[in-house]
Amino acid sequence: MNEWIDELTDLAAAGEPAVLVTVAGIRGSAPREIGAKMIVTATQTIGTIGGGQLEYQSTRVAVGMLNDERTTLRSFPLGSSMGQCCGGVVEILFEPIVDGMPGWLRDLAALHGQREPAIIATRISTTAPAKLIVTASAVFGAGEVDSELVSKARKLLADKPVTCRDVQEFYEPVVVPDLNIAVFGAGHVGTAVVGVLSKLDSNIRWIDSRRDVFRQVPANVRAVETADPALEVAAMPAQSFYLVMTHSHAIDFDVCDRILRRGDAAYCGLIGSLSKRRRFEKRYRQQGMAQSMIDSLICPIGVDGISGKKPAEIAVATAAEILKIRDRAAAHVVADLPDNVHPLRG
Repeated sequence: MNEWIDELTDLAAAGEPAVLVTVAGIRGSAPREIGAKMIVTATQTIGTIGGGQLEYQSTRVAVGMLNDERTTLRSFPLGSSMGQCCGGVVEILFEPIVDGMPGWLRDLAALHGQREPAIIATRISTTAPAKLIVTASAVFGAGEVDSELVSKARKLLADKPVTCRDVQEFYEPVVVPDLNIAVFGAGHVGTAVVGVLSKLDSNIRWIDSRRDVFRQVPANVRAVETADPALEVAAMPAQSFYLVMTHSHAIDFDVCDRILRRGDAAYCGLIGSLSKRRRFEKRYRQQGMAQSMIDSLICPIGVDGISGKKPAEIAVATAAEILKIRDRAAAHVVADLPDNVHPLRG
């Protein structure tokens, strides 16, 4: 997620020195993915790059840089010497923010607040460092604009915006999350599911027909109270994930009908048993729905092997199933990247 932008902006605005710590390269296994971040100040750490000795040693380095202005890249072998069994090598980028608000951060915060997609393009170099914020139509950042950095950043932005490293060049997308989820139903299970999913980098639309049913709504969740929940299916973008778990079988049926007939869902999950699925299937066939559409309905929901029926258990199993499907799709994106730009290459 991109909460680090607001956190770092607040610290810089308050004049509190901080170091932005980023996983900038990985060889072999590592506890976090490239692009993972934490912020280190004199009194606290915000976020995580994986814990353990890697995070401990990185925090120590960062604290020692709170009066320094030089960006530094350091390698940390993970093995017996670090007490971590991952066995890989992780490169960590340390960026001190010690003298007020840097221009790139101010511009990034403004763009992020406007939900405008951008790429943070960084050249990790002691002789010719550069940090630009690149959008489809503008470039922000101090110093001379590097046309090569801008060109590569815009290609990523237009094509496959994934965090990636190319030798001394580091590209990080800051875009509106593309994990779009609609949860129909704000009962015990729906509330538990939204509670888990809201921790992900996602946009969630939470729908219910009952009045005053929403109590606590997370920041990245839009609650929708409507007399006809099925109409909300049309509000979702293509390749959305749908979870249908209302208080009414009739509403469930209508909502699923709309989702299946759209034909562009990444996932259509219906809470319930196999017998509920069979009843729905029979009625859909009677109404002339194509079998290929019916086959895309997932019921029961949740990854295999978790049979618990408590709301929290259903929520965890369902979130795991969504992540599994999302990551399977993302693997195809990574496989299609050019050889010289790869998100796992240091």
